[in-house]
Amino acid sequence: MHQFKELQIWKKSRLFCSKIYNVTATFPNEEKFGITNQLRRASMSIPSNIAEGSSRNSNKDFSRFLEIAIGSAYEVETQLLISSDLGFINEENTAELISLLGEITKMTSRFRATLL
Repeated sequence: MHQFKELQIWKKSRLFCSKIYNVTATFPNEEKFGITNQLRRASMSIPSNIAEGSSRNSNKDFSRFLEIAIGSAYEVETQLLISSDLGFINEENTAELISLLGEITKMTSRFRATLL
């Protein structure tokens, strides 16, 4: 069993989630239950799945939760691009967030490979 609070992937994804909450606070009010909610939930899913997976008794189970976290990261990336297309977020913020997300995804993939 891993201590999720000590994992860099969990720490980075938790901070990333906070950034998503901050950027979506500027989205239009009519998107509160739309893309704002989707982005927040998907970004929260990344550190949550890392934490939940760390409690599993086998590396195979933990690996599956990391796979889900990576899937959530791709979901967030898609939603960020759509938000940019709609003009809810500027290109600079989009690029910064996608870069951070790419870092988290790569780190998670590398960590996952050590479990298999």
